[in-house]
Amino acid sequence: MAWFLNLYRCERCTKIWTDEWSCTCDDDCPHCGARHMSPFSGEDLTEIVAQEGDEFVAIRSPDSAEHGPDYRELGRFPTRAQAEEFLASTDST
Repeated sequence: MAWFLNLYRCERCTKIWTDEWSCTCDDDCPHCGARHMSPFSGEDLTEIVAQEGDEFVAIRSPDSAEHGPDYRELGRFPTRAQAEEFLASTDST
């Protein structure tokens, strides 16, 4: 399942907030309650590389994820570049 960190700005109160969703969907302002704010920016978090000690771990949100990314480890690598290359070479489905 795709996973995104969406960045929102309220059209009514101009406050900014982030929220994670499985899509780039509208959200309600947590500050003033204005409804249906669309994200103005976001980051795809479906596949990421996380550093753990001296290793770089490639992880992906699986299709079975529902209410959270439920990340699964795909591999550990000695460099970030190797982990990113691995993710780029694998099918994301």
